[in-house]
Amino acid sequence: MKAKVHVMLKTGVLDPQGEAVRHALGTLGFDGVEGVRQGKVIELDLADGTSEADVTEMCEKLLANTVIERYSIEMVGA
Repeated sequence: MKAKVHVMLKTGVLDPQGEAVRHALGTLGFDGVEGVRQGKVIELDLADGTSEADVTEMCEKLLANTVIERYSIEMVGA
């Protein structure tokens, strides 16, 4: 089984990487982009018996900085 963890900065937290991407897109002529938020996806290969609750605990303890980031978990079958 696999799990995909999507981590993004919370709304209201400054995203300098996203702003740099937005600016670069404008420089390339893509003027219709008003905002960009950049995040990360962490893909986990899980042993049998590992639950979504286990992945949640991983996120809370290591994978996401819950002060400034939010996360979502997508469990993917084998």
